[in-house]
Amino acid sequence: MAESLGILVTSDRHLDYVINLTEAAHKKEKTVQIFFTGDAVKLGLTPDFKKLVGKAKLAICDVSFRALGFLGREDEVPGVGFKDFATQARNAEMSAECDRYLVL
Repeated sequence: MAESLGILVTSDRHLDYVINLTEAAHKKEKTVQIFFTGDAVKLGLTPDFKKLVGKAKLAICDVSFRALGFLGREDEVPGVGFKDFATQARNAEMSAECDRYLVL
């Protein structure tokens, strides 16, 4: 079984780090899960977010997405389906499932 990495992203300032880390882990055949919450949900609407698709299991905090006024824009987030707009329970599951857990 491949080692796994969970990444909790809370800021909209670190997408380049998230992409580089995810690409490096993916190249080493690690399983990566990323949960975006708070201001980090804004990253899902940026052009570079698509670089994560296929390299990690992506989830967006639905409450944060709605609180920031993005309701109705869910289809604009690449690689994130309806069920991937989740609650903080998904973040808790990720932290329990992953061998390593990083917070940005």
